[in-house]
Amino acid sequence: MRIDIISCVPQLMESPLSHSILKRAQEKGLLEIHIHDLRDFAEGKHRQVDDYPFGGGAGMILKIEPVAKCIRTLSAQRSYDEIIFMTPDGDVFDQPMANRLSLSGNLIIFAGHYKGLDQRARDLFFTMEISIGDYVLSGGELPALVLTDAIGRLIPGVLGDEASALTDSFQDQLLDAPVYTRPSDFEGQTVPEVLLSGHQAKIEEWREEMAFQKTKQKRPDLLD
Repeated sequence: MRIDIISCVPQLMESPLSHSILKRAQEKGLLEIHIHDLRDFAEGKHRQVDDYPFGGGAGMILKIEPVAKCIRTLSAQRSYDEIIFMTPDGDVFDQPMANRLSLSGNLIIFAGHYKGLDQRARDLFFTMEISIGDYVLSGGELPALVLTDAIGRLIPGVLGDEASALTDSFQDQLLDAPVYTRPSDFEGQTVPEVLLSGHQAKIEEWREEMAFQKTKQKRPDLLD
């Protein structure tokens, strides 16, 4: 898979993409991540990517010209399954969406910034608009990283144990069951006996029941 991320402050994403699972995925050749500075596609001495909004109002608006030039340049080199705009008013990201996007070959993720993006760019160039929650951040760089991480870890071979991703919370509309490790007794707090029994069928039955009860208590909306 290849993911191209467009940002006007690409430095914000350098460290998270250079460590841990995403780093290993790139080293294994399972995932390519390319960061593009939107200012490289802007005109003029100052490479300006924003301007004042028509009609007045607070904040600055990302201009359509550099966005158009960047996306058209990338799209001329390869086809993309989705061209995604990270925005608070997009469709809320969830695990089924991550599962579907992880099957893609090539993706573009555009990290918005400032007050917003010229609506014409949204209408012309993007196939998906995604939000990571009902709140506003300083820019789309962190949401773009969230999306990249959630997708990248699902690519076969990225995780050391592929079954780990299949048992994550939300994969089957349930939260994950409680987990424990050594010691089996910490200051009188003990691990459930079934997990020490070695009886795998009973362990799986317990995990399923605990996942259901946990979901019922914390996120009953997932059961509707």
